Amino acid sequence: MPRLRQAVFAVSDLDRSVEALRSRLGLGEPFADPDVGYFGLRNAVFAIGDTFLELVCPVAEDTAAGRQLDRQGGDCGYMAMLQVEDVAAARERARELGLREVFEVEFDDIAEAHLHPADIGGAIVSLSEPRPPSSWRWGGPDWHGRSTPGGLSGITVGVPGAAAVAERWRQVAGGPVPVSFTEDSSGPGIVAVEIDLADRRVTLGPADLA
Repeated sequence: MPRLRQAVFAVSDLDRSVEALRSRLGLGEPFADPDVGYFGLRNAVFAIGDTFLELVCPVAEDTAAGRQLDRQGGDCGYMAMLQVEDVAAARERARELGLREVFEVEFDDIAEAHLHPADIGGAIVSLSEPRPPSSWRWGGPDWHGRSTPGGLSGITVGVPGAAAVAERWRQVAGGPVPVSFTEDSSGPGIVAVEIDLADRRVTLGPADLA
């Protein structure tokens, strides 16, 4: 069964947004992945249970995240990372639907591919197969020790043709995904992330990142 393993927001001021999230949600120290410099980004990855909330911020010209910030006029949803049982099979289903890949990578402990947001609809979608399934390379070393009790329980995506997009995500992932789709023609994207913490449920949107 596919599951939401990580949700990603693009932000214009990473340090400010990290402080806002830690102050509001009581999150632990985030992991800064130096490898995202390949994409012209800085990032911060918070562990919540065995799921993850990532902030990315462009530090170079003409990045995908920078273009998304410009289109949306500020901080915004960016990517949903879905854990699947068999990434090769999921990629084949995506190819059969004519969906383009914008990135793919394989290590001993994870294999994944990112699908073009204009094709899958609503956001960049990562199809990820961690090995073993309980691991998560992108959380950084010793993420268990930095994890806040709880977990991501879902996301909301606003997009034109919501029903068709929902079916496309389901087909590619190979089953139901914890994503709600709403009609929104003003600027498609992830509009909210639902997080269960030990003492409360939080709905986090771009406006909460400042």
